[in-house]
Amino acid sequence: MAHPVSFDLQHTLHELGHYLPAQAPLKDFVHHNTLHAFQRLPFHKAVQTASENFGYTVYWNLEKYRELYHRNKINPEILDRIIISHKSADELSRWRHLLLHSPLAEFSEPKIGQLRILWKKHFNLNLDKEVHQNLFRIISAYLDQGISIWNFPVESKGLVAGIRTLEKNSFSSFIKSKRARQLLFNNQTKIEDLLDVLVGNTDRYAQYLFDQQFAHPGWSGMVSVLENHPESLLDKRVITLKDLIFLECILEIDALDRRRGSNWSALAAYIPDHLPGILDAPIYSEIIEIHKLWQEAMEWTYYDQVIKGLQLGPEKEEKPTTTPPFQALFCIDDRSCSIRRYVERFAPNASTFGTAGFFNLPFYFQPEHGKFMTKVCPAPVTPLHVIKESESKLRHQKDAHFSKHTKGIFGGWAISQTMGFWSALKLAKSIFLPSETPAMVSSFHHMDPNGKLTVSCKNPDHKHHGLQIGFTVSEMAAAMEGLLKSIGLVADFAPLVYIMGHGASSVNNTHYAGYDCGACSGRSGSVNARVAAQIGNNPEVRIILGERGIQIPHTTQFVGGLHDTTRDEMVFFDLKVLSGVNRVLHEQNLQVFETALDYNAKERSRRFQTINSKQAVKKVHDQVKLRALSLFEPRPEWNHATNALCIVGRRENNRHLFLDKRAFLNSYDYRIDPEGTHLFGILKAVAPVCGGINLEYYFSKVDNQRLGAGSKLPHNVIGLIGVANGMGGDLRTGLPQQMVDIHDPLRILITVEHFPEVILKAIQTSQSTYEWFANDWVKLVCINPESKQALVFRDERFEVYEPITQTIRSVHDLDGLLESTGENLPVFLIA
Repeated sequence: MAHPVSFDLQHTLHELGHYLPAQAPLKDFVHHNTLHAFQRLPFHKAVQTASENFGYTVYWNLEKYRELYHRNKINPEILDRIIISHKSADELSRWRHLLLHSPLAEFSEPKIGQLRILWKKHFNLNLDKEVHQNLFRIISAYLDQGISIWNFPVESKGLVAGIRTLEKNSFSSFIKSKRARQLLFNNQTKIEDLLDVLVGNTDRYAQYLFDQQFAHPGWSGMVSVLENHPESLLDKRVITLKDLIFLECILEIDALDRRRGSNWSALAAYIPDHLPGILDAPIYSEIIEIHKLWQEAMEWTYYDQVIKGLQLGPEKEEKPTTTPPFQALFCIDDRSCSIRRYVERFAPNASTFGTAGFFNLPFYFQPEHGKFMTKVCPAPVTPLHVIKESESKLRHQKDAHFSKHTKGIFGGWAISQTMGFWSALKLAKSIFLPSETPAMVSSFHHMDPNGKLTVSCKNPDHKHHGLQIGFTVSEMAAAMEGLLKSIGLVADFAPLVYIMGHGASSVNNTHYAGYDCGACSGRSGSVNARVAAQIGNNPEVRIILGERGIQIPHTTQFVGGLHDTTRDEMVFFDLKVLSGVNRVLHEQNLQVFETALDYNAKERSRRFQTINSKQAVKKVHDQVKLRALSLFEPRPEWNHATNALCIVGRRENNRHLFLDKRAFLNSYDYRIDPEGTHLFGILKAVAPVCGGINLEYYFSKVDNQRLGAGSKLPHNVIGLIGVANGMGGDLRTGLPQQMVDIHDPLRILITVEHFPEVILKAIQTSQSTYEWFANDWVKLVCINPESKQALVFRDERFEVYEPITQTIRSVHDLDGLLESTGENLPVFLIA
């Protein structure tokens, strides 16, 4: 059958893959910008386009903004400044009235779905109800990663080939109608042929496919991700978006034939002339403009405090007179914001640093007793190295209840009658007395701390799955040089330098990977920390570093460690290599870390309604530890739920501020990097990683039903790749309600301590990085290191910014303040 050239299937498939959700399977869950497809547009224009086309809610509602205004959570002076900057002083009173008093209005009806809904309007048939149940069952069975007992047949030949084989050799059938079966089994049938039957107008084919696939964006998005990243599946499957569309069109024709017989025809005759096209450019909307101004005012009310607080930093650097007792490198993760504050509080002369938690070491990790390698570096990076584990005694625990014998007729009956009763008792015990179980996800079990790691490459020609085993000395030196120079630690080394990765532990948490280290692709950072410490202790590496201007005293030793952010516990690796003096120092430092962990757990507990934060510190910490083991706890921790800020600069310039766990802290010393070489590497990572985290929380908060995953309480794990409501729904993308409840949807503010021309040069080095800043998906402010003047990046240039905030309140009893409220707090000076 010949088709006009007005419909380009490949182009449509490409566009669909671009706009569909890009969330990976659960084991690889990494935060990203939910509306990544619109990033080429300025933020407000992008979200308007997304809202008008796909029906997303992209701002808080007017009632919420007005409530915040009346509670002084939105500064009236900031609001006036925003109106004047976006409109004019002459229009101030008019727009202020509109923002405060205009009647509540709904956004326009979305364009998506308006074509396919004609089936219901003209033929009284809900195709979603008829088709989705079978479609979702087929796809979940085909992609299943270990839940089902039997594998889908001939999966290696692709989805459609598998369906054809299944239909030929089965007594029952998914597809009943004669015409649909003929179209399925005819190898010459194309998608265009099916669309000709369903739509009949080539100009509307693309729009029909958008309607069809966005009726279940979760499954369609997952198929698109797996088509482009088949390595995301451990049990490999061949699947394409094209095959999914072909199958769905067949199922639609089958449903129409079964329900309507010959009493239906293509939609072409029923499509109204005025039907809007999908992805048309948006037009001016006053209601969108009102929401835009409110959003900017809410964001700048917070930003203004932060900028003023940073300007109040020390005018002159005070050089320490003594060597610090220890230095500690943490991940830039916002959860490290508070633990660093407490470490510095109980060891005032110590220094802490923040850097991406893979510690400049991209590699795969191969556990000795593990079947698969895991990627422990940022998701966009493709490692060339693998670190292998040996002499490991750590094995994952097994539970007799999770056995293949429970699936059989006789074995299942016998186990149910015997161990089934014991299982009920164990369930009751786990509710009232939570404890570790084999089903628990523990950050401490990612690696055996007593095993050995192949850090040094003995033979570059010997490969493991095409990857170099370990690093050469020159590669190790380059990685350590980049790490130390990027954070400004090139001199005055302490006797002990801790490198602390982080991870999380929880039970019954489907989004567990989102709680681990994003810089390690949603895995624990334990291996990276341990490898980095071993490299730092390597004598050959130190010789090369010395030649490059980084003199590390022979008395200095690096110690790798891991911070479990859910339980607030720490473990340290390879302590046997410590000298006698450093071993004594480490024992002293442990007291600091343990006290800091106690207080950090107590601070976190103010957000947990089941814990009384006013209890003794140790008692609160014990309850926080149990919380991570609780089977019925939907919020093992709040993760990034308050993130709003990323500070790139020296720690002494923000150490005086209380930032309420809202800040990603990336250490950086402009004096070591006058040309901005290391700054480019930092911002190239900070924009997509911190920006991606921030925007996924933003959109999951403002539209938790469509851009988020809704409540996790009705979620079921489907095929070990995603979650759905019940057993037959679409996959839920974004974050569950229980991860965003306390989040305020602000775009992240990135502040950089350097000169504006250097920052501009750094962000313009890469177009993909520059896009984040130029299109306002993240906010950028320069803090001049000499004058403390603030400059905001707007319209592709830096402009002087004068904060409206004149003073920042000092807090003398921080512990008491934290006990008194669970709300997000403003910026304070730490007295």
